[in-house]
Amino acid sequence: MEVLWLAQEEVKSVVDMHSDMQVVESAFRQHGLGKVQMPPKSYLYYTVYNGDLRTMPAYLEEEDITGVKIVNVHPGNPMRNLPTVMALIILISPETGAPVAIMDGTYLTDIRTGAAGGVAAKYLARKDSKVIGLVGAGNQARTQLEALCEVFEPETVRITSRTKESCDQFIKEMSDFVPCEILYEESVEKVCDCDILVTTTPTRKPIVKASWVKEGTHINAIGADAVGKEELDPELLLRSKIIVDDMVQALHSGEVNVPLSKHYISENDIHAQLGEVIVGLKPGRTSEEEITIFDSTGLAIQDVATAHMVYERAVREGLGRQVRMF
Repeated sequence: MEVLWLAQEEVKSVVDMHSDMQVVESAFRQHGLGKVQMPPKSYLYYTVYNGDLRTMPAYLEEEDITGVKIVNVHPGNPMRNLPTVMALIILISPETGAPVAIMDGTYLTDIRTGAAGGVAAKYLARKDSKVIGLVGAGNQARTQLEALCEVFEPETVRITSRTKESCDQFIKEMSDFVPCEILYEESVEKVCDCDILVTTTPTRKPIVKASWVKEGTHINAIGADAVGKEELDPELLLRSKIIVDDMVQALHSGEVNVPLSKHYISENDIHAQLGEVIVGLKPGRTSEEEITIFDSTGLAIQDVATAHMVYERAVREGLGRQVRMF
């Protein structure tokens, strides 16, 4: 039996943000209708190395596609030529259980997370949103901004990060892509003066104060994806309509996990899952004044749906190489 192997450059060559947002939105729709099987991601913690390993299986019943992602997060990786996040995705035949394709999932993780943020903002942000604020200047910030530009026409982008150098590099790389000026700001507070705020940091202490966020703001909270991580002041959650990607996973490892464990908020303070909003089971934004928060933990359905699109396009274009398994 042979399996198709796709390297990162081959994955990149056949995936684009516009298409992936359609695929990811469809996956969320199926999630909202209860047509997916997706246990919450499981973790192995390597505390001595400041890293972890996660496994993320999913089955999208409507499309009959299934697979699993294996992904690590190692901040400050001692191997400097390796990224903080690395991932591998295996697509499997639901009919036979045999692996169909194995592909790099590192870039795929970045783009599907950005796509989810763009889909969330499409349903939750004000339609006239013009100013985007970014806290963090890494790969996630890039794909989040790319996705938001698929939905909105920003007039200004503000960005801050731990170092000005990382922001300068971000501005250099993204200026040709974004149809407006990207401004470096020295403080998170100044970045929060925006219509859509995106946080993509690995912090375990809140860096966005409630008093800095104005009425009507939509927030994509991306960085908190493991137990103990949080980016937002718990008081901000109490002021806001909270929409999670998946309830079980968010309770364990999303932006809400720390405020819940400390009893600042309860599960009743969580309004909906994004899929429920997409299919109309629950309302999204209901006024121009309310603050909305999308708590993104990253779902296996996003990975499997995106990987299946990549696989189909790669087969059509004759990409990759067949590897004998047994």
